[in-house]
Amino acid sequence: MSQDTIIVAKRETTGKGAARVLRRQGLVPAVVYGLNEPPVAISIPAKVVARILASESGMNSLIHLQREGTDIQRHVIIKDVQRDPITGRLVHVDFMRVDPTHKVRVTVPIVLKGTPVGVKEGGILDFIHREIEVECLPAFIPGHIDVAVDHLAIGDTLRLDQIPLDAHLTVIGDAHNVICSVHGKKAEEASEEGASANAEPEVVATKGKKEAK
Repeated sequence: MSQDTIIVAKRETTGKGAARVLRRQGLVPAVVYGLNEPPVAISIPAKVVARILASESGMNSLIHLQREGTDIQRHVIIKDVQRDPITGRLVHVDFMRVDPTHKVRVTVPIVLKGTPVGVKEGGILDFIHREIEVECLPAFIPGHIDVAVDHLAIGDTLRLDQIPLDAHLTVIGDAHNVICSVHGKKAEEASEEGASANAEPEVVATKGKKEAK
């Protein structure tokens, strides 16, 4: 979570041409919206956004913005990031205003920790739900949720309601959703591997030298 105050400038001009000029200057066009206030077009240093995204909290960082030349300050979170599909360069960022005293709903990625016992025994880990939606105060938004899976054997499943979560978090959606499971290999996969292991090595016949008459 970022607590530094980031100074941003209001954009007076919009459009593709103006956006290209900003990017050449190392800035990213962005918009701030939410809390029943009009949206405001701003620009923010690309390096600052990259640093936030690379932090532990990532997209769920709580950010403190201040508009350049004013005392206007807002707490925001990153709601969306657009990148160039070829270069991966930041193209645009959406910031959503948040009230530190009111809960917000955010999507948080799940990170599996450890190697399941079942996988070590030849099973396959099926990672079904890779993120969940939670509700909490902005200050308690997690960058990700770690889930230990090393105890899972073949045939075991791990549901959302079996994950120990911080008391500040409220899960949105079906708590019985399966996060991951470990299952054995399909019958055809096992039979193919068995056939491959039991196959006799191919014998390549070679002609010897002709006997002298």
